[in-house]
Amino acid sequence: MVSKLEAEWFESPLGQHLLFREFRYFDHAVSDVFGFNAVQVGLPQINFLRNSRIPLQVNCAMESDAGVRANPMFLPFESQSLDLLVLPHVLEFSANPHQVLREAERVLRPEARLVMAGFNPRSLWGLMSNFKGSESAYPWNGNFLNISRVKDWMALLGLEVAAGSMCCYRPPINREKWLRRMRFIEPAGDRWWAMGGGVYFLQAVKRVQGMNVILPQWKTPVARRLLSPA
Repeated sequence: MVSKLEAEWFESPLGQHLLFREFRYFDHAVSDVFGFNAVQVGLPQINFLRNSRIPLQVNCAMESDAGVRANPMFLPFESQSLDLLVLPHVLEFSANPHQVLREAERVLRPEARLVMAGFNPRSLWGLMSNFKGSESAYPWNGNFLNISRVKDWMALLGLEVAAGSMCCYRPPINREKWLRRMRFIEPAGDRWWAMGGGVYFLQAVKRVQGMNVILPQWKTPVARRLLSPA
């Protein structure tokens, strides 16, 4: 079962190394998003909404331990009903990642936020996924997507990229001792190999064409009369 493989991998030294950095990013990204409804799609065993201030939080996945059990390609939520949607490593394990993003755009309110994480094929992690024998092992069995392709899909759907980042420049060696020894690579990677992180993060805002924010015209004669003391 895929969910069991995911849970076991995230308990490994390499999985814990990744999880520490992903929590740090998601905790910051969701903390300043306000609204009423937030949904995390995928990885139900990990709560990436733990630092969100939004009152109603739901996890949606195909696994039986999800709060809402559903296919990410067909989300059971009303159109324009969510203020925050989190997609941690969902696209690379979907048969139709573009459809997943299309559903994300459908359920988000105008100006709502999407936060996602994906494995980078142009990295040492992506190279690992090409090795023989990795077809059945999580996460190497996923279809890693180029960040440029994901950005293009978002642009076509009216999802405007507002922020992005990368992490995990170290080789994906599943040994705690070697991961500690190579910790110097992280700051060097951010500086010298900015697009070579094993994982990328993207934040996008749903834009609606033709929607303008109407501000009060306080300088009009009518407004002045209303504001003037009796």
